[in-house]
Amino acid sequence: MADEPVPYDVLDQVIGTREALAPVPDAVITTTLFIPGREPAPERRAVAEVRPTFVADRDTRLFRVDLDTPRTAIGVHAFAPGVEGQRLSKRRRLLREEDHQESLTGFLPDHLARRLRPDDLPEQLRTKVKFDPLAALDDTKWATTVFAPEDRTTFSDTAFPWCTTGRVETSNGGWASGAMVGPRHLLTCSHAIGWIANPDPDVAGWIKFMPSYFDGSTPFGSAWGTHIYWEEQVEGPTIEGTEERNDYVVVVLDRPVGELTGWMGSRTYDDSWDGGTYWSHVGYPQDISGGSRPTFQGNFALDGDDDQPATNQVIRHQADVIPGQSGGPMFGWWRDEPWPRLVADQSWQNVSTNGASGGSRMVDLIIRARNDHP
Repeated sequence: MADEPVPYDVLDQVIGTREALAPVPDAVITTTLFIPGREPAPERRAVAEVRPTFVADRDTRLFRVDLDTPRTAIGVHAFAPGVEGQRLSKRRRLLREEDHQESLTGFLPDHLARRLRPDDLPEQLRTKVKFDPLAALDDTKWATTVFAPEDRTTFSDTAFPWCTTGRVETSNGGWASGAMVGPRHLLTCSHAIGWIANPDPDVAGWIKFMPSYFDGSTPFGSAWGTHIYWEEQVEGPTIEGTEERNDYVVVVLDRPVGELTGWMGSRTYDDSWDGGTYWSHVGYPQDISGGSRPTFQGNFALDGDDDQPATNQVIRHQADVIPGQSGGPMFGWWRDEPWPRLVADQSWQNVSTNGASGGSRMVDLIIRARNDHP
């Protein structure tokens, strides 16, 4: 693996696009519902074909499926189970990346095409967006600014690697962004998690991940967290002290959605890459469609903190980010690898710069989560 990422402006020549090598598998897309009731009851369903407002594939038909569950508890809220977890000590011996490359490689399924930039949004889905990119902010490090000119683009592309990213919803009452880093392993930010003060046994409330989420559509279904790995429990809305360096978690999901979406590889950020325009980011900002559509930005630089160790450091940048994009990946491509590697996740913003969290401790979490929960 080459030491230096491929510069963004030569990705087409060095990496290139790729069409799908195999047909889409006859897979089941699973969406789990949690329904209150007095006793378990079989579901009845009605299925009817309807006319779609828009579908990306002209050969795709649309069906309305109505599920009726008898004997439910009407007017009663029901929430998914919380997640158990494992806090990793800051004094632990970090696993060596070179010894665990199989847990850090990405995966590009044969049934997915590879695009280095997401396709333009179809005309039918385009909307006018109003926002103030120069809204006044102070120097507080808010849990995740837009630097004029606006460089984010909205997309609905579900090719690889865009389908490895998605919207994360949690018991905290909001949403964040995240990316698959293993068959059922999700990287997102710690400050989006609904941490439980007195865990017994759950350490956090429910976590839901929806790859390629767009306007309520979930083309790869959804998955729920069952276990979480973290080093520091970060609580927003502001990011303070060491939190800016440790704002990441790895969530183990209840099903291997990565078999359908693929996943990104991972790597420790190296300060020798400072200033190089290698990097891209995907997230779900609140100022564009209320977090219901993903945005992409590429061709920007990262800047690791030279005064902080490579194990866990804040990585500054001036990519355009707004709350909701927190947890979204900072990723680049390496020569001779068919998939990108992420080096950090978005954490905070202020008026002069934005910050992501990365380092070998983040990579260590990914290795341990994948080894313990294959």
